Amino acid sequence: MVTATRPSDDDLVGRFIRLSPFDIADIPELYRALCRPEVFAGGYGGGPEGLPADAVAYDAFARSYYSADESAMPWTVRLRGGPDDGRVVGATKLGDFDLPNESTHIGWTAYDPGVWGTAVNPEAKLLLLDLAFRNGFGRVKIQADAINTRSRAAIERLGARLDGVMRRHKRRADGSWRDSAVYSVVIDEWPEVRAGLEARLAAYGDRPVEVRPGA
Repeated sequence: MVTATRPSDDDLVGRFIRLSPFDIADIPELYRALCRPEVFAGGYGGGPEGLPADAVAYDAFARSYYSADESAMPWTVRLRGGPDDGRVVGATKLGDFDLPNESTHIGWTAYDPGVWGTAVNPEAKLLLLDLAFRNGFGRVKIQADAINTRSRAAIERLGARLDGVMRRHKRRADGSWRDSAVYSVVIDEWPEVRAGLEARLAAYGDRPVEVRPGA
């Protein structure tokens, strides 16, 4: 019996961030936050060679990268509270819905460097994992370029487990082939993973996230 269902398109509100369904009106703010060499350096958008040349090129990239359909739900990440309330600081997607096998994938994720290392990523993952498991999914995949040590460390801190490395999995923007380190969280692990994420977020206290100047 299939229990997984496609989630509804409602905002997801946490203590530090709000995830709202991606809208093309968000693209200019996403361009400001994400169209930077340091963001693409780790593999986002196919890696460094995928960096759009200007706002027009980023608009075309974002419309394709964050397209929504029956198997994908893209989200815009905004800060909540404080002097930067409402500011767009990233984007992500819950995609690759496989309802019969109760599987989905959190990916296509990037953040403004000014919020790296803050509560933004753990809370985004908490909100999306909770959404997936509340809607009957039993496995959530998260993956990264195998050579992206920063992203892999962030995934491991979430409590996801390494399933393995898929060799020659995806072509990078420069034409080279990447190996993908594939992680997952399954429903039986969710209570422990959720408790770990909640503890991490509690350690930040109640002070809203602010974008670091100059980042």
